Amino acid sequence: MNAKLDNALQRLQRILPLKDRQDACSTPVKQLHRSILRSFVEQGRILNRDEMGELVTDLDDAVNVLRENDMVTFSADGTAVGAYPFTMETREHVVNVNGHQVHAMCALDALAVSPMFGMDTQVDSRCRVTGDAVRVKQSGTSILNPDEAGYIHFGIIWGAESTDSCVADSLCMEMMFLKDAETARNWLEADPDNREIFTLQEAVDFGARFFTPLLH
Repeated sequence: MNAKLDNALQRLQRILPLKDRQDACSTPVKQLHRSILRSFVEQGRILNRDEMGELVTDLDDAVNVLRENDMVTFSADGTAVGAYPFTMETREHVVNVNGHQVHAMCALDALAVSPMFGMDTQVDSRCRVTGDAVRVKQSGTSILNPDEAGYIHFGIIWGAESTDSCVADSLCMEMMFLKDAETARNWLEADPDNREIFTLQEAVDFGARFFTPLLH
């Protein structure tokens, strides 16, 4: 076991206890949440309101539960736009999966898609420090392009957590790719009390352990 990953997983679960919140939902709401997640890889988009309404008898109540528990994110006009790990908003992390191109809320989320759905993915993003392009090809938790991607690291600023906004608009914004070990170390040294770095494989395993239970 990796104690570093165990601690990080527990810390993220305290901030965003998605699985616990999902387990506390009624069966129809739980199934709706899973259908919303699957819609991103099956259709390349989130379900619209009419489609959601076909899956539950009281849509307004279901939507309120998903919103209040930060399981689904919404735009200012109340339209559903995301469900961790996905978003309809344009973000720097693009995931090619099942013939669709979708956006992930953060770097960790992007790496979780392949193991979560059992589908091969290609993640295209950038190093937050240098702006250099990064690409990760995955099959589950296996990295298919280690020569190209093996140097990539994942960084998180734990101090970005905020009680004034949903995680998608706070902590997720500070979960990033770093192009190599040296860049990651220098980034970490700038604020070691609030920052943490992981190798790419550690990040893939981290994302898989956090997100995969949501479909089961």
